Amino acid sequence: MKRSVIAVYVENKYGVLARVSGMFMRKGFNIDSLTVGVTDDPDFSRITITINGDDYIREQLINQLKKLHNVKVVKLLDGESTLERELMLIKVRNTPENRNEIMAAAEIYRAKIIDYTTDAICVEVTGEPSKIKAFTEVMKPLGIVEICRTGAVALERGGSIMER
Repeated sequence: MKRSVIAVYVENKYGVLARVSGMFMRKGFNIDSLTVGVTDDPDFSRITITINGDDYIREQLINQLKKLHNVKVVKLLDGESTLERELMLIKVRNTPENRNEIMAAAEIYRAKIIDYTTDAICVEVTGEPSKIKAFTEVMKPLGIVEICRTGAVALERGGSIMER
């Protein structure tokens, strides 16, 4: 199955997100991540959706999204020309045995320690989903206590923009 990133430009109105996510539920498709935020124009929001599926599933979802009320633009973002980032907060058990390893990994991954107590260290990591996953794998043996991830946000490289 292929991972796809879909950008959706919508009116910033009550119920729009429910209609978008409800369409996925009705069609029986899973959303891997979904992020929403207001744009430079407060009347509009941008939704970034990541899904896994074949070309047929992707095309069906894009066509269905285009039919929804309050949806203005739907665009499949090409992986090679797309900048994609996620944010993760990860809390790891702080012990004398693993403290230096956590701090060294945070430095290597250009992460930021945002909270430090005698029993836990909380690290902020931003980057491509593969970086987030790799950092998580490094932290697993050290004792992950809790994880919170934002989901993907993505823009096309260069001067290309989503037509409104």
